[in-house]
Amino acid sequence: MTDTPATGPVQSNPSPTNSAPPAGPSAATEPPAASATPDPRRRTRTSALWVGVIVFAAVLALLLIFILQNTQAVEISYFTVSGSVSLAVAMLLSTVAGVLLTAIAGSLRIRQLRRRMPRATRH
Repeated sequence: MTDTPATGPVQSNPSPTNSAPPAGPSAATEPPAASATPDPRRRTRTSALWVGVIVFAAVLALLLIFILQNTQAVEISYFTVSGSVSLAVAMLLSTVAGVLLTAIAGSLRIRQLRRRMPRATRH
């Protein structure tokens, strides 16, 4: 290895065919023809709602199967209250309680963030 400087300029793009100018003066100013008409396959709010309804129906069917297969009675005690209820109902109630606690915590965090945000940037 030698420490001699390069004698000529270094080309970043050796092939001149890659840097061809646009064809015609209007090529840079006109949008492509494909963006003039909306894509018929794009996602819309209605399609997202439809997907949500299908997912909800599938989860509901799985939940129904779970409840029907877990009908054995279990003893539940909560502080001084105790009783017998089916296993599926007990698990469903605990899941609902967990979802409610998560929703409360999330709502409080959203409220906190909105209070910190300046009024000019809120929509």
